[in-house]
Amino acid sequence: MDNKLTSKTAIITGAAQGIGAAIARLFVQEGCFVYVTDINDELGRTLANSLGDRATYLRLDVRREDDWQRVTAQILKERGRLDVLVNNAGITGFEQGAVRHDPEHARLEDWHAVHQTNLDGVFLGCKYAIRAMRNAGAGSIINISSRSGLVGIPGAAAYASSKGAVRNHTKTVALYCAEQGLKVRCNSIHPAAILTPMWEPMLGTDEGREERMAALVRDTPLRRFGMPEEVAAMALLLASDEATYITGSEFNIDGGLLAGSPVTPTQVDDGGA
Repeated sequence: MDNKLTSKTAIITGAAQGIGAAIARLFVQEGCFVYVTDINDELGRTLANSLGDRATYLRLDVRREDDWQRVTAQILKERGRLDVLVNNAGITGFEQGAVRHDPEHARLEDWHAVHQTNLDGVFLGCKYAIRAMRNAGAGSIINISSRSGLVGIPGAAAYASSKGAVRNHTKTVALYCAEQGLKVRCNSIHPAAILTPMWEPMLGTDEGREERMAALVRDTPLRRFGMPEEVAAMALLLASDEATYITGSEFNIDGGLLAGSPVTPTQVDDGGA
């Protein structure tokens, strides 16, 4: 165990399950004190309790500025510093079932709902992380975007738009922090098909599960789903002091899909960010 994050303090949003939970587990293993945050209190507390004395749960609705103010103030009071923020919380817009999200039929309220979580939440997280990291003059902000932030998705216009904006805002934050003379780095991770709870309704548990899984990743060069732990490994690198010259960059975790696949995506495909 290298303990790459010993003495560091991190906030992970949307950490109750999926990619966020995998990042929380790995960070704790590497010596970090992790604030597990979510709006799913039961799952969030259960995860934090399972991680032992280097994790605690705080409720954080990333859409609410007063929540960010409360959480960052509490962390600075309790820990004296914030070293890492992982902006992982996100929604697809399909959580309550099928909704028209194409550019012609998407309702404005549905468009706004996706952007409030996926984009406003990242904006607020970056804003308050920069302020919290300013005293120490250093830190790492990691924004979970998506492959959908790099390509168009006709059936999920709001999701693709929000994740594309996260990609661009990451670069803006990186440049701003450099201008300010801060060693606060900001990078984005772009997962493709990652096997998280979001996929379970489509995969099912019957004997056809493996066939459905194979069909969903047929156009991925590595021919399999990625795992949340593989995204967590990239987040660990970016959070660590081994990545102090990496800022404003983007990292695809997609099984080679964007290396030259001719396939046009037709649905949300990142599995949890």
